[in-house]
Amino acid sequence: MRNTLLTICVLVATSPAAASDIAGRASVVDGDTIEIQGKRIRFDGIDAPEARQSCQDATGKSYRCGRVSAEALDAFLAKSRPTACTVTGKSWDRFVAACRRADGADVNRWMVANGHAIDWPKYSRGRYASVQREAKAQKRGIWAGKFEWPCVVRGAKCD
Repeated sequence: MRNTLLTICVLVATSPAAASDIAGRASVVDGDTIEIQGKRIRFDGIDAPEARQSCQDATGKSYRCGRVSAEALDAFLAKSRPTACTVTGKSWDRFVAACRRADGADVNRWMVANGHAIDWPKYSRGRYASVQREAKAQKRGIWAGKFEWPCVVRGAKCD
């Protein structure tokens, strides 16, 4: 019996589900990256303005859209804690994941739907395309004015 219980504990602790989920209080790094329990997590399928990035609002006035994106994420996560992320891969020193608040709200989707991030088809395969179209049509967030794609600002390839 004791060996059976030990075997079950080992299997649960090393199962893919246990290894792929990270949950806890999230600290916001930027609009598409958080940290939970010392682990950096990049949101899968989206790209948010860079921290240093400036955009133009509807009147043409420049604003720090990267900071606005990060602040919006922080406020959104604070409304329902903890945050739980399902890891879908790894990129450099970060996990890549789809994340949800404690109330079940999809964090990645919310960022795109509110114009604080864009759908990145290279990684999302269009998963957030419909909510991005709606955000653009409603002129939410960065869609209210002009901006450069975050990947362009980073000097990375966007496709």
